[in-house]
Amino acid sequence: MTDAISLAAIIAPHGLDGAVKLKLFTDDADSLKRYKTFATARGTLTLLSLRANTNTTIARFAELPDRTTAEQWRGVALTVAPQTLPKPTDPNEYYYSELVGLKVITPDGVHVGHVRAVENYGAGDLLEIARDSGITILVPFRDVAVPIVDRMTGTVTVEPDFLK
Repeated sequence: MTDAISLAAIIAPHGLDGAVKLKLFTDDADSLKRYKTFATARGTLTLLSLRANTNTTIARFAELPDRTTAEQWRGVALTVAPQTLPKPTDPNEYYYSELVGLKVITPDGVHVGHVRAVENYGAGDLLEIARDSGITILVPFRDVAVPIVDRMTGTVTVEPDFLK
């Protein structure tokens, strides 16, 4: 697991008062409300308010008093410590960070690489797998391609047809 979990990123200023638009890496904006502060590469941000519009989420932070300051934070990720996250209630629910680094095996137990990242370009989650052969491939994170995720053994089983 990584040291910090990205929950959102600042994508642009919104208005003149320092508010910013966020890209969420969570299910909804309400999940951000449980955190009062976020760590970033540029320092800590203190959440003042959060509201979800039709297509975006708008946030205000104490450290961003105006549009000029907010513009300088474009692209900055909002992170929290892993231990502050709620525990998944469904056994088939995972945080991306839990998957990164897991060994990738075939159903017959042959080691083929490791999970390098989890991506989502809009059509569903993809596991980025670094193969032992040196190539990197993307595999859809669906039951048909990835039937087993075993956190206890630190492995992800991937069907061979998806490893080509």
